[in-house]
Amino acid sequence: MLEHYISVGQKRLRCGYTTGTCAAGAAAAAAEALLSGRVPPSLRLETPAGISVFLEPELVEQSRDRAVCGVRKDAGDDCDVTDGTLIVATVTRIPSGIEIDGGEGVGRVTRPGLNQPVGEAAINAVPRRMIEEQLREVLKRSGQSCGLRAVISAPEGKALAERTFNPRLGIEGGISILGSTGIVRPMSRQALVDTTRVEMEMRRAEGVTDLLMTPGNYGAEFAEEKLGLDMNGGVQCSNFIGEAVDCAVNLAFSSLLLVGHIGKLCKLAAAIMDTHSRAADGRREVFVTHAMLCGASLPLLRRLYDAVTTDAALELLAQEGLAQPVMDSIAAAAGQALQRRAGTMRTELILFSQSAGLSAATAGAEELLTKQPNRRLV
Repeated sequence: MLEHYISVGQKRLRCGYTTGTCAAGAAAAAAEALLSGRVPPSLRLETPAGISVFLEPELVEQSRDRAVCGVRKDAGDDCDVTDGTLIVATVTRIPSGIEIDGGEGVGRVTRPGLNQPVGEAAINAVPRRMIEEQLREVLKRSGQSCGLRAVISAPEGKALAERTFNPRLGIEGGISILGSTGIVRPMSRQALVDTTRVEMEMRRAEGVTDLLMTPGNYGAEFAEEKLGLDMNGGVQCSNFIGEAVDCAVNLAFSSLLLVGHIGKLCKLAAAIMDTHSRAADGRREVFVTHAMLCGASLPLLRRLYDAVTTDAALELLAQEGLAQPVMDSIAAAAGQALQRRAGTMRTELILFSQSAGLSAATAGAEELLTKQPNRRLV
């Protein structure tokens, strides 16, 4: 069990580790069993978040030709459908190199626009890298000159996937192996809202009047790396944008600059202020509506409606020369909805995408950028 805690509001909640961490740990244990003949009773794995986890692998099968080990997902105090499920790695020798694939209970990508190409197992890029690093480390210690192939599976994955958005996204046959940091940070709606308010109160006490806000890590990284902003003076609001805006109004900030990924913030154009997928989606409806307003053809509208991600939708629009007009239209509508929620407090919005970077902004966003302290040129 991971003994790493974070304060969320007035609660102390235990973190967990992702299916990607489980897959990497299971692969390491299976590779060790295959190459040395013994299963490690425990192993230490450094996650991309810089937090070490100690895993207890379960031996499923061992022979001269292959080893199969599993690690159980621990979601900590987070509500997660995969909590407790066994993530299994089957490792075999190959002549050279490292190969990674998905087996039973791990989904296959059937539509473009996701983290992996069509036809690949739904094992995202960071978990793939973690698995490869673990396999190479075991190979190095063993001194053997062969390569290794790891097949990641989840015996309960097919049933669990029905409780996720995978079927709608075009990921068929199981769950995804996920995790950009390797660590699960527990979420509680009220606790997260309370935490956001506490952070805002701290900023206000520090004399900040022009608030910088992002939903999460992606927005914070973009704000720092691409906009030159200092996120030490900003706050993260998770999905609860409406309540965060209310807090900012109550604390009498002069302005609010919101920076975030188009996949979340496009929902504001439909006045959706809780952007969690469990609360509402509306992304395809927003893109189709604003594409129609910008003169898109009916065939393009149909393709947009079927796009599985906003980055895929942007690519379709770019092919028709409509990406910027549509993004500007979405940003304007989202900005209007945000301003209605904020009342007299000024609000501005900056949207970005993974593929295109800075995508659109409201008319006054550049002015609010200049009000941010310690901004560096990029």
